[in-house]
Amino acid sequence: MTHQEALTEYLAAFVEELVRQGVTDAVISPGSRSTPLALMLAEHPGINVYINIDERSAAFFALGMAKATRSPVVLLCTSGTAAANYYPAVIEASLARVPLVVLTADRPHELRDIGAAQTVDQVHLYGSHVKWFVDMALPEQGEMMAGYARTAASRAAATARKVPHGPVQLNFPFREPLVPCMEPSPFGLNQAAASLMVPDSQLHIDPEWLMELSGKITRMPKGLIVCGPLDVPDFPGAVRNLAKKLGYPILADPLSQLRSMEGGEAIVIDSYDAILKTESVMKGLEPELVLHFGGLPVSKPLSLFLKKFKQAEYIIIDGGGGWKDPNRLGSFMVGCDEVFFCKELAELAEGDTDIAWSKKWEAINTIAKESILSFIESVDELDEGKAVYELAQLIPENSAVFVGNSMPIRDMDTFFHHTQKKIRIMGNRGANGIDGIVSTALGASVSQQPLFLLIGDLSFFHDMNGLLAAKMHSLNINIILLNNDGGGIFSYLPQADEPKHFELLYGTPTGLNFEHAAKMYHGQYTKVLDWEGFRISVLDAVQNEGLNIIEVPTDRERNLTAHRAMWEQVSREINNYLQCDEK
Repeated sequence: MTHQEALTEYLAAFVEELVRQGVTDAVISPGSRSTPLALMLAEHPGINVYINIDERSAAFFALGMAKATRSPVVLLCTSGTAAANYYPAVIEASLARVPLVVLTADRPHELRDIGAAQTVDQVHLYGSHVKWFVDMALPEQGEMMAGYARTAASRAAATARKVPHGPVQLNFPFREPLVPCMEPSPFGLNQAAASLMVPDSQLHIDPEWLMELSGKITRMPKGLIVCGPLDVPDFPGAVRNLAKKLGYPILADPLSQLRSMEGGEAIVIDSYDAILKTESVMKGLEPELVLHFGGLPVSKPLSLFLKKFKQAEYIIIDGGGGWKDPNRLGSFMVGCDEVFFCKELAELAEGDTDIAWSKKWEAINTIAKESILSFIESVDELDEGKAVYELAQLIPENSAVFVGNSMPIRDMDTFFHHTQKKIRIMGNRGANGIDGIVSTALGASVSQQPLFLLIGDLSFFHDMNGLLAAKMHSLNINIILLNNDGGGIFSYLPQADEPKHFELLYGTPTGLNFEHAAKMYHGQYTKVLDWEGFRISVLDAVQNEGLNIIEVPTDRERNLTAHRAMWEQVSREINNYLQCDEK
């Protein structure tokens, strides 16, 4: 058997097994050393191949695909710094628990560490940010090596998919020649080969402990359910049912998937960020017990509020068995599937609920929302918060919204209230970075339609290369570009009190004309000048295929002033309510 025949047999076994494990999508960054795997992935009829030239954008594109489908996606690059450019997305996949199978092509061992071109140390390149790493053996002939390749593929897919989801890296050294035998088809020659199947599993909890917790809850009727970023099927319904049984309000982060669809009798609090900026509201809302699901909510006032009541029992439930307690509030760290936990505890829950407790939260939430709405209606000029509110009214049923970091996710927290429409809200809140947002959203758009991306101008600029994927793969995406010409979030931070160097170091205005970017990638571009133009543009974008960019120019200082005025108005209305309630 020749080198090329051995290469073909080895990689055919690997790719065939990936498909058997349910992997259907591969994102490939072009390169020479990765040729054997690239050709084999492109040749297999069960793999959908997406080419993405910029490695950083490619990795985030794959991340978005995997995030949207909750299934492993293959990511392939050549040797050298190409693999290093995958690192930011690998970090995000690790922290956000997104399943990726990262395949990095490499020089053979005899060419490493001797000055060979395009060679870097790729062994354990991603460190602790991958769940599993293997430096694959060089391709050789024989059933033993084919079985080794199949096992590696099975383990890679299963490890990426196993809770908690995450990325894995397989480093493939290849000798030249790099072109496998493509005729006849390398696939389907060994259908009898054994496949190692790894069933999905879930973490469960001791029933006796759940019984004990149920009794504790009966003695603590003043409880809260805090839901941070979490995108698990069936969780919204399960936690709503639990909240109804317990009489606990749900404080729902926008990425918890709890701000859309019918809430039933559960009380979903969606304006807690504005509420908890009011100091006087703390009295009377002290929780005795908190059930926390998902990651850290974006709201800083919520974190500060919870820190005030360290005497409360704080129970953190994590289906991935991780350690999600950045505020060090936890009394119990429970590794258990979130849906299972909610269903089992709801079955055990009994006793009287404190109706006055939940109704007070509900009343204050209503006051806050009405105050926010009143303020929004008074705003005539283009404003970032009002853009989020208007978008929520305009997007159709079964849409998805991908939210950028910095101000967009915070405005989403404040202005995207509970809706009867089914809306999936996604974001990159693992490392909370602004890199790769465009590419991640485009990756998600492959399976999520219609999809809207809400993004700031610096984040958009940071990943404009990602727009090429929309053109190359005829993807449909509607981008709402909030352009305040710089880093708007810094205006809300203490750095803003040092005006001498603020614009240079933090404001960072670019003065870019993004219309040219839209033209370069064959997109449709609209710069809105008023709210009627915004509404028309959003409704038009839903009907238009391809890349649609709607730019909303805003003023940083005016946005800051408007936000502060709104928060003051919310505080006044809440204080008026509390004073009347005391009388």
